[in-house]
Amino acid sequence: MFRGRYEHAIDTKGRTSFPARFREVLSAQGDSRLIVTTGLESCLVTYPMSEWLAFEERLSSLPQFDPTVAMLRRIYVSGAIECELDKLGRVLIPSGLRQHAGLKRDLLWAGMGRHIELWSKDLFEQMRTEVLDDQGRRMEMAERLAELGL
Repeated sequence: MFRGRYEHAIDTKGRTSFPARFREVLSAQGDSRLIVTTGLESCLVTYPMSEWLAFEERLSSLPQFDPTVAMLRRIYVSGAIECELDKLGRVLIPSGLRQHAGLKRDLLWAGMGRHIELWSKDLFEQMRTEVLDDQGRRMEMAERLAELGL
């Protein structure tokens, strides 16, 4: 499971370090390849290859002509790029993906369990502050978590 937040920088070529803790998780899973794709928000979503293949399998079983499913495929599947870690533990984030997430210099890897989100550090902090400062949103989240039994 991927958990925690890790801050890194991205260089002018689009390379950034993949957090050591996340590399350990990948290694334990026997995975060395990542799929990086556009997210529904201004972030990137990163999956180990095995998790991505399971996600694609679940997605392919959904109704082809459902407009929501079609849009999810357009955003997630069409934006997906396989990325490998180099010997230094860095990953190259392609230009189009960097643009989608507004990645300039400082970024944040956020462990989300089975996948990872990659954010501009500033955008992540802005989003987090907005949510935590909004009592109504916090109450909605608390109610939803209670409905889920968490």
